[in-house]
Amino acid sequence: MECPISPLSDKIIILPNDEGEQMYGNIVVPDMGKEKPLMGEVVAVGPGMYSVTGTFIENKVQVGETVVFPAFGG
Repeated sequence: MECPISPLSDKIIILPNDEGEQMYGNIVVPDMGKEKPLMGEVVAVGPGMYSVTGTFIENKVQVGETVVFPAFGG
C-alpha cells in the first residue's frame, strides 16, 4: 500500500490497527473499561533530520513495521 502523503523530516505516518469488539455467539463484549496500548503499521517514513551540530540522523523505523504509539500527543 503506497501512501499519497510523504512525511517531512523525522515524521512517520501510522495506520492504526482496528481491534473490534469480541463476540461470544450473539453476545457482544465491548472493551470500554480496558485501556490498551495503541498499535499500528508504519505506512510512510520521512528521511530524517539534522541535529544541532549539523549531522544527519536517519529514521530507524522502516515501512511495514508494527509500532506502539501514545493515545494523545505527537
